[in-house]
Amino acid sequence: MRQPSSLARLLASAAATAILAASLGGCQTMSDITGSITSKAQASPSPSPSPGPDADPRRSVEVHGERYRANPRDPEAALRYGQALRSTGQRAQAVAVFEQATIAHPSHKALLAGYGRALADNGSFQRAFDVLTRAHSPDNPDWRILSVQGTTLDQLGRHEEARRYYASALRIVPDEPSVLSNLGLSYVLSKDLPKAEATLRKAYGNAGADARVRQNLGLVVGLQGRFAEAEEIVKADLPAEEAAANVGYLKQMLARKDNPRAAGGAASMPVASLNRPD
Repeated sequence: MRQPSSLARLLASAAATAILAASLGGCQTMSDITGSITSKAQASPSPSPSPGPDADPRRSVEVHGERYRANPRDPEAALRYGQALRSTGQRAQAVAVFEQATIAHPSHKALLAGYGRALADNGSFQRAFDVLTRAHSPDNPDWRILSVQGTTLDQLGRHEEARRYYASALRIVPDEPSVLSNLGLSYVLSKDLPKAEATLRKAYGNAGADARVRQNLGLVVGLQGRFAEAEEIVKADLPAEEAAANVGYLKQMLARKDNPRAAGGAASMPVASLNRPD
C-alpha cells in the first residue's frame, strides 16, 4: 500500500500532543506513550483509594497552587503544582513552574523529570531531551525517562537514535508494553508499518497492556488497509458505546491519512491521555 507523504507529519502531530506523564517520585510507575487514537475523554481513569484533591484535576490545581504560592521554594509543592498544571493542559504554566523550581533545586531528579516532560508537552523536544538527560544517571537509569527521551528524539526525526533509548529501557523492563508501544509508533513515524505492527502485537500480547496499546495496534493495522481487522481490535472487550466511539475515531484517522486537510487536519487528531495515579 502506498504511503502518502503526509503520514509521518500526521502521526508526528498526534505523538507530539500525547507525550504526557506523572511524577517519578516515590513508588509510582507511570509510563509515557507516544500517541494513540482514542480521545482524552475515553482514557480509563486510574482507581483512587480515597477521594482527595487530585481526584479532580481543577481542584488539584487550586490546592497545589495555593501550597506552591505559600512556599514556592518547596520542591514537593512545585512538583505537585507542575503536575497538576500539566494534567489540565496548562503547558506553558507548567514549564514556568518547573523551570523556576529546577533553578532553585538543580539536582532534584523528580523536578528535572517533570520539567523535561513539561517541555516535551510544550513541543520543546531538544530542550526536553537535554533536561531529561540530567534527571537520571548512567549508573542509575530510569526506564520511564529513557522511554520519554526516545519519544523526544522521535519528534526530532532521529528515529534510529530514539530506538536505542527504547532498547535501553527494555533491557531494564523486558517486554514492558508502554515502551514497546513507543517503539512501535517510532516505526510508524519512519513508515515501516510491518515492523510497527509486529512490535505493537508483542506489546498487545503482554498482560500489562492497556487500551492505548490496543488502539495503537488498531491504527497501524488500519493504515495497512485492513480496516475490518483494525475495527475488531479497537472495539475488543469494550462496552458497545465506547467500542462504537473507538471505531468512529479509527475511521477519522484513516480518512485524514488520505486527506490530512479534512476536519481540521493533523493537529486535531484525537489522542489518548495517560492515566495518572498521583
